[in-house]
Amino acid sequence: MASGKSWLGRNLARELGLDFYDLDAMVEEKTGKTISAIFDEEGEEKFREKEREALHSTAELDNCVIATGGGTPCFYDNMQWMNTQGITLFIDAPVELLVKRLLGNEKRPLVKGMDEQQLTRFIEEKLAERLPFYNQSHLCLQPDGHSDRHLEVLVDYLGRFI
Repeated sequence: MASGKSWLGRNLARELGLDFYDLDAMVEEKTGKTISAIFDEEGEEKFREKEREALHSTAELDNCVIATGGGTPCFYDNMQWMNTQGITLFIDAPVELLVKRLLGNEKRPLVKGMDEQQLTRFIEEKLAERLPFYNQSHLCLQPDGHSDRHLEVLVDYLGRFI
């Protein structure tokens, strides 16, 4: 949920010389619909089914970086499955940063049309629900405005496993 998964994933893959996959983009490509359209037309439950299918299709990929949606780890057995398939990373961004990034973003179906107060409350509630799943990740990164330094540390660490 706007923590920087796609930015970090794309740059991490580039630095490590790996392919990068964005799970939302995979769902959109397979369905021919945007995530917002899937939510609007079919609902969140159907989206989560399609998301899980896309996630499991990544089992055939070797040595790559995958950015998931913020809710991906929280449905079905997705978090456990991801932990058995590779190294998982939770980007623990502060609520204030998430609000700043999401406010006014009409492309995000779960937060579309919310004002700052509603958005802050929503993010706090979602994080409270999702943290038990996120905390199962192998690694946790707490952004502090030094993205390049974080990228460098991750490249050094993850490079040992490739």
